[in-house]
Amino acid sequence: MTPDVPASTDTSRLLGGDRRRWLRKFKDRAAAVGISAGGMSVLVAILLIFVYLLYEIVPLFRPASAAPVAAYPVTKLEAGTAPPLYLAVEEQAEIGMRLDRAGQVVFFQTHDGAVDKRVALPVPADAGISSFAIDSEQNQLLALGLSDGGVLLVRHDYSASYGAAGKRRITPEISFPYGDKPLVLQAGAPIQAVAARDSDSGLVIVAQSEGRLLARKWEKREDFLSGEKVVEEVPLTVPAVDITPARLLIGPDQRWLYVLAADGNYRVIDLTAGSVVDGGRLFNSGELGSARFLLGGISLLVSNSHGEIAQWFMVRKPGAAPQLTRIRAFTEGDGAAVTELVPEHRRKGFAVVDAKQNLDIFYSTSERRVLHKHLGDAPVRALALSPRANALLFEDDKGELHFWTVSNHHPEVSWSALWDKVWYENYDKPDYVWQSSSSSNDFEPKYSLTPLAFGTLKAAFYAMIVAAPLSICGAIFTAYFMAPALRRKVKPLIELMAALPTVILGFLAGLWLAPVVERHLPGIFSVLILTPVAVLVFAFAWNQVPMRLRKWVPDGWQPLLLVPVILLIVLGCFGLSGAMEHTFFAGDMRAWMRNEWGTDYAQRNALVVGIAMGFAVIPNIFSIAEDAIFSVPKHLSYGSLALGATPWQTLVGVVLPTASPGIFSALMIGLGRAVGETMIVLMAAGNTPIMDLNIFQGMRTLSANIAVEIGETAVNSTHYRVLFLAAFVLFMFTFVLNTLAEMIRQRLRRRYSVI
Repeated sequence: MTPDVPASTDTSRLLGGDRRRWLRKFKDRAAAVGISAGGMSVLVAILLIFVYLLYEIVPLFRPASAAPVAAYPVTKLEAGTAPPLYLAVEEQAEIGMRLDRAGQVVFFQTHDGAVDKRVALPVPADAGISSFAIDSEQNQLLALGLSDGGVLLVRHDYSASYGAAGKRRITPEISFPYGDKPLVLQAGAPIQAVAARDSDSGLVIVAQSEGRLLARKWEKREDFLSGEKVVEEVPLTVPAVDITPARLLIGPDQRWLYVLAADGNYRVIDLTAGSVVDGGRLFNSGELGSARFLLGGISLLVSNSHGEIAQWFMVRKPGAAPQLTRIRAFTEGDGAAVTELVPEHRRKGFAVVDAKQNLDIFYSTSERRVLHKHLGDAPVRALALSPRANALLFEDDKGELHFWTVSNHHPEVSWSALWDKVWYENYDKPDYVWQSSSSSNDFEPKYSLTPLAFGTLKAAFYAMIVAAPLSICGAIFTAYFMAPALRRKVKPLIELMAALPTVILGFLAGLWLAPVVERHLPGIFSVLILTPVAVLVFAFAWNQVPMRLRKWVPDGWQPLLLVPVILLIVLGCFGLSGAMEHTFFAGDMRAWMRNEWGTDYAQRNALVVGIAMGFAVIPNIFSIAEDAIFSVPKHLSYGSLALGATPWQTLVGVVLPTASPGIFSALMIGLGRAVGETMIVLMAAGNTPIMDLNIFQGMRTLSANIAVEIGETAVNSTHYRVLFLAAFVLFMFTFVLNTLAEMIRQRLRRRYSVI
């Protein structure tokens, strides 16, 4: 008979049970909330990364803008009534310069027109200015062709100083680098067109007078004894041309002379050889308008009376002489004649004004019109851009000067510049090129992301070729065939590989593995070919061994027998590598490949990256795939075996389909790791942004490029923001890839969940 239990004891038990149930429920709820909060935090973090990347990228695609600041009459400068010949603005856009056809130079404040300085150029009293040319915006050397056959060279400079209160004072100056007396080219005959090019090595002047080309050249050298600069004239012969020159331009290397006629015909003269090397027409119709050099003096910008603007430069095709080639064309939109064309001082952009008073700013490399603005009702007769391209100054036919500010920060970027082939200066054809910096101030930035995206996919492709078969096959054998005791040792050992820092793997790949592969190329290929063959041969031989001997090796431990076989094959191939190279490849396999296949070999290449990055990716794929295969319910495989299927049939028909979502996830995670890998490709891939599927050539990936260049770029520059754009492309690639992978995984899961 059960003794009576006091009511108080029953109550305490009930209360204790309720308390435990409440505590369990609280823990479950807290765990659910914590896990949900963690997941939401990850999503928020990803969203914030996305938003920040967009924040840095959006300014790349903002249009340029311009706004008026000041306007004042030319009479305020007390410059007389002569029309302008040239306008300029100094570095800080505080001082403007106006040169008129009477030879008067006025420096003035751009914001209010207050005069700072006036200079009368030493033009002879019995002569006038008959032609004008500018050496380059950077050199600030002006050439004035005179009606008496002389050429006066003038340079305008600006120096900054600071007073006691720290206030900046900009002082304009006029200098005459070759004397204040005109250099006579043809006494008594007017200079109708002139070109001058000054450099550290010498000065070249070419002019057209009475239908003839006149040229003089002076060389600069340093006197050996006194150390003084000596300028002496040397002979220069210019051949006759069959057109009447209207514009003359000399390239910065003082080799090419471009002779342009009013009807659009041109001739190119090689001044070093003294011969005409090319000729043709700039436009199919219309009269020649303006002609100027882009920054650097390589590209020639020309316009015509129909509003067409074209960029030309000398192109040397393989096995052919250089030819002046039309690269790209621009149009301001309504066919009005271009009246003013002014290149930017520090970028490959330029501004034009047409007969309808429309201002357009273009950037040549991106083939992009970044600004279109109407300047007013009066025709513009002179235009100037500031050296920083953040201000412009123009004078109209009403005799008013207008000063505007310009905001144009990232004209280099367009869809074509980022992803299409672009014909860059000094290239013989359009190409995909990434080259963000150079030692030259005349450099043309090349921001094509295509070779970087290609390099990213190439590195991931070769890494997955190495990693995917080894890791998936290893996971299948480890999870399904290997003895449990051996599996408990092998699986942690392979997973431990994931703990190796990739910087160490990259260091070893670049400094040790790459030279080893280069020295033993025949051995490497022999290993790749003979190892699978040796494994199959050993397996066949093992099956021929009597069963009583095979039983000495416990089931699932057979892989250990392959270890000495593989080591023997590897050591043998590497030991015989030199003999094979001498016998089959004339002692140099790299030279043989170059001669027979036309394939160059770079020491740090995709083969090295594939081996090293494959080694880094294998643990991730192996671990996830092995868990997926091992987690397949045993009753499925047992049922298959019980129905008479062999182990291989069970594996192929039951285990792998059931584990396919996990295997697919493992491959996608491995691919994501390969795409985002930085240090291995940075150290072992050669870091060359080229597009070549060749396994013996290197590459540069998006991630490696960001790591290399982010420390050397100026904050908020175009280069800086393009690197963020590269990060955004990489982010979106992995996001889309993972999204598609998850969709496919879920579909596989639903399909094979009924097995």
